Amino acid sequence: MMIARIWRATTTPAGADAYQRHFTGAVLPELRRTGGHRGAYVLQRSTDEHVELQVITLWESLDAIRAFAGDDLGTAVVEPDARAVLLSYDTAVTHHDVLTAVP
Repeated sequence: MMIARIWRATTTPAGADAYQRHFTGAVLPELRRTGGHRGAYVLQRSTDEHVELQVITLWESLDAIRAFAGDDLGTAVVEPDARAVLLSYDTAVTHHDVLTAVP
């Protein structure tokens, strides 16, 4: 079994670049140190008005997610450096069972 933890935000093109640097420089190393982390994707979709980001992290269990996010599994972990470059962001995340994964 694997669980996908999904979070969304909006930003400017420059903010999207800054968020990607933050994710790879700060978030990804922390994820890699967390037992049970199985992968991550940062997706981007540009519109006429802004850039939409979707972050999907993959986990082996809810306990593994808890080790990263704390006891309130539904609350997003959004660090101040990330907040500074986002126009808006979800304060909650969703969790989905992964039915099929192809590496």
